[in-house]
Amino acid sequence: MATEKIILGIDPGTTVMGFGIIKVVNKQMQFVQMNELLLKKYNDPYTKLKLIFERTLELIDTFHPDEIAIEAPFYGKNVQSMLKLGRAQGVAMAAGLSRQVPITEYMPKKIKMAITGNGNATKEQVAKMLQSMLKLKTLPKNLDSTDGLAAAVCHFYNQGRVDVGKQYTGWEAFVKQNSSKVNKQ
Repeated sequence: MATEKIILGIDPGTTVMGFGIIKVVNKQMQFVQMNELLLKKYNDPYTKLKLIFERTLELIDTFHPDEIAIEAPFYGKNVQSMLKLGRAQGVAMAAGLSRQVPITEYMPKKIKMAITGNGNATKEQVAKMLQSMLKLKTLPKNLDSTDGLAAAVCHFYNQGRVDVGKQYTGWEAFVKQNSSKVNKQ
């Protein structure tokens, strides 16, 4: 009997959220979809977060992923950018957790390493490698969707490994692993 698994990969952002979906059948990857949620036209940051949450739920309810792989925010010098990325990631994670879909975070370098063998690869190099691996006819103009797809493929390659990143199976697991972040009033 064939074993099947759907993996949703998300590259969170408050300007563009990229996502990609793969199906794994008998340990073979198949491309399902990739796209972007464009948020540039919205000025209100809370509207953007609401749209990220709603789109993530829509993807979950449509494709029924067994697991979600999400790119972790990278540590940059701009604190405001980090805060915005963290919020976008948190909202996407909350959507997954609300549907009881296990989530794994991957650092950007780990994703690039899994796809290209080089943790410092460019977005273009990652996209070209995904195009070759998944036999994609064309690549999108913006590469946020390929970044989301890369997170899903990275998760596929890291299944069964001990150190894959932070994993959450629900709110209880998230709270347990992040007790220092929880307000205990």
